[in-house]
Amino acid sequence: MNDAEKHLAQVCKRFAKVIPTHEPFPTKFEKRKDPYRALVRAVVFQQLSGKAATTIHNRVLALFPDKDHPEPEDLLNAPDELLRSAGLSRQKSAALKDIAQKRLDGIIPQSRALARLDNEEIIERLTAARGVGRWTVEMYLIFTLGRPDVLPIDDLGVRKGAEKLYKRKFTPKTLGAYGERWAPWRSAAAWHLWRVADTQTPEQSKL
Repeated sequence: MNDAEKHLAQVCKRFAKVIPTHEPFPTKFEKRKDPYRALVRAVVFQQLSGKAATTIHNRVLALFPDKDHPEPEDLLNAPDELLRSAGLSRQKSAALKDIAQKRLDGIIPQSRALARLDNEEIIERLTAARGVGRWTVEMYLIFTLGRPDVLPIDDLGVRKGAEKLYKRKFTPKTLGAYGERWAPWRSAAAWHLWRVADTQTPEQSKL
């Protein structure tokens, strides 16, 4: 077990029992993935199956054939009809333009600058963009930045896993309070709670 799993096993006998039966919590992440690109992808993928979202995302990228990803100015200057021709809804087109504007305004910084911020400041900055919720940013913190102490209390799979493991009901608030004992490795706790609930872990490719 890695340090995170050793800690969870020490503070909780129930975790100690289930952790050996699960895939280990990953310890290496693609930390340099740009938050602007990650959020563009995340918005495209919202409420869609992986295959459909990948198709639409690829179509959006193909609208700008001279580069591997559109710059913020490209999205802002693109007519709504062009973006919608790739399969984006009106709401998602507006969200992508707002993400682009927030990058230009400096609210969504470059990855190097973002890495120096604490979790809550990152959440505050990125959720300022239209269509970007706290859960999306928490997944970015866990699976891209590799932040070790993030507990997504609004994630239904995490809560169901906790209820199954501890045989009690949790609200987001009570799970947050209970989960303080798992610090500073709450990301690993979430990983294993997804598995206790037999719920698919959010895919890194969507972030």
